[in-house]
Amino acid sequence: MTKIVTKKLFDSPSKTRVAKFKLGEVVKHRLFPFRGVVFDIDPVFNNTEEWWLSIPEESRPSKDQPFYHLFAENDDSEYIAYVSEQNLLSDTSGKPMRHPQITEVFERDSDGSYKPRNPMLN
Repeated sequence: MTKIVTKKLFDSPSKTRVAKFKLGEVVKHRLFPFRGVVFDIDPVFNNTEEWWLSIPEESRPSKDQPFYHLFAENDDSEYIAYVSEQNLLSDTSGKPMRHPQITEVFERDSDGSYKPRNPMLN
């Protein structure tokens, strides 16, 4: 008879993190002058180490928090941003976003919120 030994992978129960912001929500950066619409969420950091190391060490956020993909814009341009939850705040300005890719993924409701065009997105 063969005895099977299993190894415990974690010494403590894993924590389930719930994202603070949802798809379609308009957010703004806590420190920098840009805002964006959330189009994807990573439960923890999921980018390259090179990207991670490009952030100055004194302001580098923890990797074990949600990270958000944003259709972002500032006064000068539109772009895609990848931002940690700790650096985002809700944008309550009610101003419409101008990023050209937003309309490919979202539609704007009469109340000004952005809803996914594909109801299967969650």
